[in-house]
Amino acid sequence: METTNIIIKNLTKRFGQVAAVNNVTLTIEPGAFITLLGPSGCGKTTLLRCVAGLEEPDEGEILIGDKLVFSSRRGISLPAGQRNLGLVFQNYALWPHMTVYKNMTFALEIQKLAKAEMDQRVKESLAEVQMTGYAERYPREMSGGQQQRIALARMLAYRPKVFLMDEPLSNLDARLRMDMRAELKRLHHVAGATTIYVTHDQVEALTMSTQIAVMKEGVVQQMDTPDCVYHFPANLFVADFIGNPKVNLLEGVANGDGAVDLGNFKIQLAARTAPGQVVVAARPEDITIALAPEPGAVEFTAYSVLPAGADSTIVARRDQLELTVKVIGTSKIKMDDKVWLQFNPATLNLYDKTSGNLIHSKN
Repeated sequence: METTNIIIKNLTKRFGQVAAVNNVTLTIEPGAFITLLGPSGCGKTTLLRCVAGLEEPDEGEILIGDKLVFSSRRGISLPAGQRNLGLVFQNYALWPHMTVYKNMTFALEIQKLAKAEMDQRVKESLAEVQMTGYAERYPREMSGGQQQRIALARMLAYRPKVFLMDEPLSNLDARLRMDMRAELKRLHHVAGATTIYVTHDQVEALTMSTQIAVMKEGVVQQMDTPDCVYHFPANLFVADFIGNPKVNLLEGVANGDGAVDLGNFKIQLAARTAPGQVVVAARPEDITIALAPEPGAVEFTAYSVLPAGADSTIVARRDQLELTVKVIGTSKIKMDDKVWLQFNPATLNLYDKTSGNLIHSKN
């Protein structure tokens, strides 16, 4: 399948006085799988709809390949049907009175494709989503997961250059969502189409994307690979939003000599940094916990222990400070046990408390 790039320049979309998308600039490479990630109301769906041609922005430009599909300056705004896009929505959008075959060929008939070509596309697309034999079924005769696969097959049959998906898995149960993540990732690998995927689920974003754009209040906070977004968040919002259990954010004072004073103990950093008010970010899996004192470890009390089979989450307290620690497997630690926590300087990120921006990372 032919792939194409997408360039978004200084895009703004307002609803009244609220800028749902605020001066966003993104370059999406051909064949990329980019996820727009953020909480409800951050502008991710509005941005997707602007690319799709379902919303008209107030300012900026959108290029899909070498075609300028929107420009406020030049007065260009191509309708969705002229942008060569495939769309999959949260509600599947299947015609209930049509068979799977009719649902899949409705747009192809408008293109006046020959029946033999349509039959071949339906056959191939159903096979790609493992739904061979369902062409004569009606949507009411299928489960939610099967209907979502048909919605994906319909998009594949259309053979667009770009896939746009707006929270397509949110109506599915947890087990099926996990299965469909694997299917979608495989589908992208096979089709290779440039994909924009909207979700508020960070697990979907981290597991499926080649790049993630984290959004807040219409602004892209960070666009990077899943690994960099997780391990090197650009600011405190991204650090706090990404990760389950959530990252530990510890306010303190940097002494300018590579240490941060948290009040009743200090954390050593991997590098020197300027003195001032800072926030140390420590992922739960990067903190070592023990039942006996160790050199450099700090004494805490196990406030809560949450085993989950493959791993265990321990909430530890020291005075007013509460930290979350994640360990592999079932922990021997019991609630109210004395425990000792140790921080590896190479795993910590440091943020400016005032701006919230990353000032020193562990890389």
